[in-house]
Amino acid sequence: MTLSPTQRRGLIGAALLSAVLIAIGVLATYFGSRYQIRIVYGAYVNLLVVIGLQIFMGNARITNLSHSAFMGIGAYVAAICVTPAATKAISLPAAPFGLNAFSLDPVTSAIIAIAITALITALVGLFIVRMTPIGATIASLAVLVIIHSIFLFRTDIFKGNQAFFGIPQVFSLTSIIVVAVIVVVLARGFRESRWGVQLRASADDETGAAAMGVNVARLRLIAWILSGIVLAIAGISYAYFLGTISARPFYFNHVFLTLAMLILGGMRTVTGAVLGTFVISFGLEVVRWLETGPVVVGIDLPEVLGLSGVVLGLVIVLTMAFRPQGIMGDREIEDIFSKTK
Repeated sequence: MTLSPTQRRGLIGAALLSAVLIAIGVLATYFGSRYQIRIVYGAYVNLLVVIGLQIFMGNARITNLSHSAFMGIGAYVAAICVTPAATKAISLPAAPFGLNAFSLDPVTSAIIAIAITALITALVGLFIVRMTPIGATIASLAVLVIIHSIFLFRTDIFKGNQAFFGIPQVFSLTSIIVVAVIVVVLARGFRESRWGVQLRASADDETGAAAMGVNVARLRLIAWILSGIVLAIAGISYAYFLGTISARPFYFNHVFLTLAMLILGGMRTVTGAVLGTFVISFGLEVVRWLETGPVVVGIDLPEVLGLSGVVLGLVIVLTMAFRPQGIMGDREIEDIFSKTK
């Protein structure tokens, strides 16, 4: 099978981004403390979420506000399947359907979590992809609220805001780096594929694309389901590292954070998703340090609680005002290198 020039360019870009991800992971592994490795791992989890968001938003140009909910579905399904039955008998004594009476290996649990998340994503997507962009955004917000409400009130299955504990911690920083590389290659492959090109064309001119025979709803559904699969992988990676989860991380705060990452880097490119994720992930650590009122060059700074939320809001407002296409715009990483030669 012969690759087109665009597809070859996509492979080169994916290889360059993969090298960056591996380099960051190696530096963290050899020079970072345990706390710093935990921060870097969290950044990679957010990277998976932002790339999953980019696959749909960046190609279809439709804002999705339900992504954290699908991440939560992946995390909870994997957690329910993989947690030992003896632990679930204590944490989920009233679980229906015998959910507390079995346990599976991590790989099988992950496959089931991805499959169930993909199925739910597909059912939701059948309605989302036929709506106007504004209608789809509002509907995705409703999906987020509905799924989060289920997490909260079905305490016999999800334990609500209480911790779902006892999940085997089978992932390490190396594990998520490998997963992130695979997801980057997948996202770049979809972006440069015939489906990705047609979907972006339909986003610019839906009527013209439909007149040329492009099935816009079908392409949006493909991107939506692929996005949901990546989000499920992010949720699994989150649960398999922490060993405990709750409903709180899969709601508005996380939606706001990951949207800011995508908007800053630029939603139209995978490189923008990677750049925005790491800039905000590591930048927020500096902001949180400033929140505590540290002493800087002899100056005792006051505590500024809530500064991180203000900074995130400013990132979104200033980016949309002065650089609405994000830092990268329409450029991928290989475009930068080709222009510097």
